[in-house]
Amino acid sequence: MASGSFAILDDVAMLLDDAAAMSKVAAKKTAGLLGDDLAVNAEKATGFHPSRELPVIWAITKGSLINKLIILPIAFLLSAFMPQLIVPILLLGGAYLTYEGAEKFYEWFLPHKELKIAAREIEEPTQIVDQEKHKIRSAVRTDFILSIEIVILALNTVIDKPLAIQLLVVGFIALLATVGVYGLVAMLVRMDDTGYFMLERAREMKGAMAGLMRTWGKLLVTSLPYVIRLLGVIGTIAMLLVGGGIYVHNIEQIHHLLEKLPTLGTEFVFVTKLGAEFAAGLVVGTVLVVLMMIAKRAKSMVS
Repeated sequence: MASGSFAILDDVAMLLDDAAAMSKVAAKKTAGLLGDDLAVNAEKATGFHPSRELPVIWAITKGSLINKLIILPIAFLLSAFMPQLIVPILLLGGAYLTYEGAEKFYEWFLPHKELKIAAREIEEPTQIVDQEKHKIRSAVRTDFILSIEIVILALNTVIDKPLAIQLLVVGFIALLATVGVYGLVAMLVRMDDTGYFMLERAREMKGAMAGLMRTWGKLLVTSLPYVIRLLGVIGTIAMLLVGGGIYVHNIEQIHHLLEKLPTLGTEFVFVTKLGAEFAAGLVVGTVLVVLMMIAKRAKSMVS
């Protein structure tokens, strides 16, 4: 009886050891997407009143967990029974990401007048709440698309492994993509609070330590607006990179066309690859933005 129990424990230990090893491999392969996920969602989770930042991030985190609970079983079922549907689903997600990225990209250069007016008119609490709900829904939708990419990529790394290892590894990566990403986002948006805390402590201290605390406190407080702006830019670029990368890697014609483009040398291959994915995302997103503008104008003319 005891030997049977030890055998079971030994099997469980081996399973966990294999899962840990494969989780490291999957984490390395999804590291780029996890970084993009952080940049995109940090940009989506900022811009709120300080008192609402953590509640909003928590609302987005809950939405992200629900996304994972929806995506994981569907991904396993599709991989087992209908793998031919995975690429079309990825392309639809890429279309959404490139559209959002291109829309933000062109707003930097051609800001919409109606958006400026809307921002000035938001005075009522109900309007502020509605805007907050809209941003949360937008963040959860974007998280859904990025989560599909992360889950599929993690699943592909263990596709030839037993189902138990697949569940453990992909589940771990999915949890990391939520808890890790939004934990870092929460830390970023509370930089100013940490800075103010350090400034308060500096008043109670003396000597070099007080000066050091004061310097770091001021740095955290003053750098937060710049960090938020930078995250907005990085998040937009990340959406175009991820969306463009989906099209580059899943449409053979685009992939072969880019292979024929000249590079500036072996050391510039990575930069060339990123530029190609960004260009593909911008082109696809621009087409979708133009089509959406035409559809909105046609709808307004009919109504």
